[in-house]
Amino acid sequence: MTHRISRGTRVLAASLGAGVIAPLALAAAPAAAAPTPQVSCTSAQAGLATKLQRDITAALANRTGTVAVGLYDRTTKTTCTLRATSAFDSASVVKVTVLATLLWDAKKHNRYLTDRETTLAKAMITQSDNNATTSLWNQLGMTKIKGFLTAAGMTTTVPGTGGYWGLTQINVTDEQKLLKLITAHNTVLSDNSRAYILKLMNQVTSSQRWGTPAGAPSTVTVHVKNGWLQRSTHGWRVHSLGTFNGGGHDYMISVLTHGNSTMSYGVTTIQNVAKAIHKDLVPTTATNSATIQRYVPTDTPKEAFPAVPSAG
Repeated sequence: MTHRISRGTRVLAASLGAGVIAPLALAAAPAAAAPTPQVSCTSAQAGLATKLQRDITAALANRTGTVAVGLYDRTTKTTCTLRATSAFDSASVVKVTVLATLLWDAKKHNRYLTDRETTLAKAMITQSDNNATTSLWNQLGMTKIKGFLTAAGMTTTVPGTGGYWGLTQINVTDEQKLLKLITAHNTVLSDNSRAYILKLMNQVTSSQRWGTPAGAPSTVTVHVKNGWLQRSTHGWRVHSLGTFNGGGHDYMISVLTHGNSTMSYGVTTIQNVAKAIHKDLVPTTATNSATIQRYVPTDTPKEAFPAVPSAG
């Protein structure tokens, strides 16, 4: 399973530009630096928004690179955002969008997935297989991919051109829209399609279950898809999408990062944020400490990947 792009791809990618939307620099007082974007939270549960804002901010203290965060919890009507509209190269998290597009298109034509498609879909999500992704991306084509993005309301996601699906431009706002679609009844994806996506995200191989699941309580079911990609500008892109359901909770987290010196550095940043969120949403008390165990990824992410023609 490979996620690093070839030299030729890196050259092309560099010519396309990083595609990052820089936050607007607001007017600052004389001699003061431009303000850094702040974590913003709202919640129907008293005190939760303040706690999350404080703890996510603390988790990011002294971390280098650029980080965008999205949290939505249906149970407490809680939302947190940081750099929600800043764009990032998607790397492999776009694979959830590819699968959703495939299922959306199949629903439109009132058909089941073929055996070939189910084999490719499973490899794409559970193993993050790049060749499987390229096959499905090419099969769908730009018209269907853009059609799904429109139907899903993911209006600021820009598909990568020239077959470079890993250079699709994404942001936290649209990724959270996608996670909301796959976790609740809607008219875009059938209930069977949503269940299928979640099933595969729950079966991701152990070495790729880092990121947003870190610190998740044992009382919830974890669904995850991660992405990682190194380029000559902005270093490592490391992203993690996760949804968590059970024990009276229903929430989803998107963390997108770039400017990481190594892949592991980006993973640690994401996991610091995830641990803070899980702890605040599902706190351990004296009465439940014996039943709530925190998830700790068992494998260290690997950084050495052979070069492949596609971005991953």
